[in-house]
Amino acid sequence: MQQLDGSRKFQNGIQVIWNEQKKEKSDFFSFDELVEMQVNAFDLLNNPRNYRVDPQTRRVESAV
Repeated sequence: MQQLDGSRKFQNGIQVIWNEQKKEKSDFFSFDELVEMQVNAFDLLNNPRNYRVDPQTRRVESAV
């Protein structure tokens, strides 16, 4: 799991950003995917460092 460094809102979802081996990585999650993972999109945008991503399984979860 990688701790998020940031997030960006798009019309149809949220891009999450993290660093892995000093390289910036990102992935995009639709709002429907976030709802399925029980992730609050508003909180993810405002507090991305409270979340982690597993790039292998494409899962976002709270780090709290």
